[in-house]
Amino acid sequence: MITALLRPEAYDHPVGEIRLLQTHISWVLLTGPFAYKIKKPVNFGFVDFSTVERRRWFCQEELRLNQRLAPDLYLDLCAIHGPVERATFVGPGAVLELAVRMHQFDQNLLLPARLASSAVDPEAFEALAERLAAFHGAAAVAPAGGTFGSPQAVLAPALANLDSLEESAAALPLERRRLERLRGWTLAEATRLEPLLAERLQGGFIRECHGDLHLGNLVLQERRIEAFDCLEFSPSLRWIDPISDLAFLAMDLSRAQQRRSADRLLNRWLECSGDYGGLALWRWYGVYRALVRAKVTALRLRQLPAVPALAAAAERPSLEQELEAYLGHAEQLCRPRPPLLVLTHGVSGSGKSVLAARLVTRGGWIRLRSDVERRRLFGGWGTPPTAPLQGDPYQAGVSELLYGTLLPAAAMAVLAAGLDVVVDATFLRRDQRQRFRSLARRWGAGFAILECRCPPALAAERIARRRRQGGDPSEADGAVLERQLASLEPLGPEEALEQVTVLASEVEDSYQVAANEKAVVRALEARRPLRNDPAGA
Repeated sequence: MITALLRPEAYDHPVGEIRLLQTHISWVLLTGPFAYKIKKPVNFGFVDFSTVERRRWFCQEELRLNQRLAPDLYLDLCAIHGPVERATFVGPGAVLELAVRMHQFDQNLLLPARLASSAVDPEAFEALAERLAAFHGAAAVAPAGGTFGSPQAVLAPALANLDSLEESAAALPLERRRLERLRGWTLAEATRLEPLLAERLQGGFIRECHGDLHLGNLVLQERRIEAFDCLEFSPSLRWIDPISDLAFLAMDLSRAQQRRSADRLLNRWLECSGDYGGLALWRWYGVYRALVRAKVTALRLRQLPAVPALAAAAERPSLEQELEAYLGHAEQLCRPRPPLLVLTHGVSGSGKSVLAARLVTRGGWIRLRSDVERRRLFGGWGTPPTAPLQGDPYQAGVSELLYGTLLPAAAMAVLAAGLDVVVDATFLRRDQRQRFRSLARRWGAGFAILECRCPPALAAERIARRRRQGGDPSEADGAVLERQLASLEPLGPEEALEQVTVLASEVEDSYQVAANEKAVVRALEARRPLRNDPAGA
């Protein structure tokens, strides 16, 4: 059938050169204007396309699911008519199969190729994160009493990945001891995280997501990253926690030496969604997703004998290298380094957010912004609460809620994920700072305070300029600044041991850290513990 569809006369539109692409579960025919995706009659356990009825159903599902994120890319379903030896998309013969018809795009626009040529703006990942946060927020919610997203449903595919890799071990360069260690970690973490997994299901966090959000399923169209090829063949692999969806892409970016883009993606998604609580599952899902890709790569390696010998010989080394990269990434995630918890300290307009943003762009940091979370409480940013607050955003009760509950809970989730966190807030009071110092001790994290010193007149000037320009989450004005200056409690002698001071330049209106950024990072790194020994974890 596929051979017959390589003929130009099999189509009802003009075609260019017809090219055939393959994955382990699909054929894709590129004709010039359109691409036709046809499902292979395979059954790998985790995917079953073994009957024509199942293949037709999953074609319908593929179209429905992908039109949520890429409506301009996914067009319709087309029937393939027989007889087999003269298969055609032009009737009226008996229908053999269905194909999903898409607008064809240049394969060089796929994200792996674009990243390799440094053709992707870092801001494109932030824009993608915003769309994904909105997509996840609007996606259908799994019933709290159902099986999708339950601890058992989360663990089952993770073990299935390892089972498949162990089956491949006899024919591929795979050490069974590595797989045994990964299995042991997976089982131990699943037990530890079981209460949180159950809590996420009950809390309505399980959604009908993309399910297969890796680099190969992203395309760059006019500087905009589009996600396609949602996972249609297994509802249990698609009805998942959005943090799992995002972990897949972040894992793949990190594996491709794009750690900073992964951090941009995660930070922007968190700012938009507010779902910091899900970060406690970040390493679990990162390991799981790395092993998903390792399994798929192993399956492709096992299929190579069916490919012409020269092609197989050329493809095998790169696939073996890819397999090793995914396994190595999974192992690295199992051994996180001790994290850092860093506070900013200074009044509004002192440049705390500029400094925190520079840390994030260096890679490996999560930024918690009190300005963002304050606005979210009042329904003015990202995903709002079910009952937004009313009144003055800077009233004492709101600050107590932020510093006493919301920011510590978010910081704890970041530390649980083994990630560094900078809490971008004023931290004017010692008791606020002490709460986070205690949190760092409980989690075996390093602790530092970035003191941002700025003349009051310069801070007032910056606040006024920021309000004129608009677009910043901070709503502080001159009156707020006056109250902050009156209530600021300087760092005490004990805090001075954890202090890293950054001075504002009145001349350049920027931080000297721009020229001395490495020194600041070194000062913070000096506070990282040698080993992770969380007392309260």
